[in-house]
Amino acid sequence: MDHFLYRDGRLMAEDVDLAQIAQEVGTPCYVYSAATLTRHYQVFEDALAGMDHLICFAMKSLSNVAVLKLLGDLGAGMDVVSGGEYARARAAGVPGERIVFSGVGKTAEEMALALDGGVRQFNVESEPELRLLSEVAAGMGATAPITLRVNPDVDAQTHEKIATGRKTDKFGVPIDRARDIYALAASLPGIEVIGIDVHIGSQLTSLEPFEQAYLRVADLTHQLRAEGHTIKRLDLGGGLGIPYARDNNAPPLPADLGALIKRTVGDLGCEIEIEPGRLISGNAGVLLSKVLYLKEESDHRWLILDAAMNDLVRPAMYGAHHDIVPLVEPAAGSEMTPVDVVGPVCESGDTFAKARTLPPLKAGDVVAFRSAGAYAAVMASEYNSRPLVPEVLVSGDHHAVIRARPTIDDMLARDTIPEWL
Repeated sequence: MDHFLYRDGRLMAEDVDLAQIAQEVGTPCYVYSAATLTRHYQVFEDALAGMDHLICFAMKSLSNVAVLKLLGDLGAGMDVVSGGEYARARAAGVPGERIVFSGVGKTAEEMALALDGGVRQFNVESEPELRLLSEVAAGMGATAPITLRVNPDVDAQTHEKIATGRKTDKFGVPIDRARDIYALAASLPGIEVIGIDVHIGSQLTSLEPFEQAYLRVADLTHQLRAEGHTIKRLDLGGGLGIPYARDNNAPPLPADLGALIKRTVGDLGCEIEIEPGRLISGNAGVLLSKVLYLKEESDHRWLILDAAMNDLVRPAMYGAHHDIVPLVEPAAGSEMTPVDVVGPVCESGDTFAKARTLPPLKAGDVVAFRSAGAYAAVMASEYNSRPLVPEVLVSGDHHAVIRARPTIDDMLARDTIPEWL
């Protein structure tokens, strides 16, 4: 469910007309619904009711500090994968004891930052990382709580670029080596073993891969406890998919995932962490873009927008589908025609959709890309020297710019010309 609905023929974000935002802020721009973010977080809370748990929002999906504060105030923890994300979480008021530090390439500086500022745990992904974390923590006179991310060799049946749980993926350690690495962790100074971490991929549309992974984690929990390790927390990752397209099969609901967690690991007496990102933020955002031109040649038509692949890279990078809808609701029976929807970047890959059936649109009309709250603004760039896209948060009948659009002068000011040129 989201809060982007037509009302009296106008596409609204909660109680705000999106056309008003497009006019005030300009296009392209991202718009997020606070009510949708809140509802999606609460759905996960309800799914894990009765279990000791923490829901850690996967910040890599959407990292605007205002959004993080909204979720943090609801009680969410944060799953971070860089020092910058850690700093954003703290700037949003999220305490260190609710921040989980993940990622395969943590630096010594990032480890020290989190140890100094407070951290719930490090999800360690390799033996070299474990040794470095021990060295950093011991040098600071600190203790680093850790889980080890185990790779259960489960095919998540998702896109090649977002699968993370197979033996050929870069993430985690093979589950059959986990016991040896836990023994090493127990012997190292500055390290406290507290649990197990697993995450097998993103945009999963079936519960079967989750069940396979969780059952393997349950078996490992019994083995590690028998060898004297304290396993009191299970970080079960995220990855539950959302419906990006109307013709997709509906993914399982968070309630279904919650029931699976209770059935597979609920009897272990562990605190449960999950790290949803896309399912909280994906359908909570839209990208607004203005039509620049309708180009027609022979029997081919292109709708050229002012948004581009640098603003929303998912279609170019993943072949992702986003529903594209006009801000003015088409009249019943409007003629629908196929058109390629493209941006102005000088790349053939700057194509959002091919032969997409849309109602009549003309220069100056504004459209919305639905399901653009996750892996959208966070992946934007200044390719072709195009300023980053602003972000707007809506709550009821209020809205505010939560990231302003940089000017071209702002971009130029970051470059310097050396004296010898």
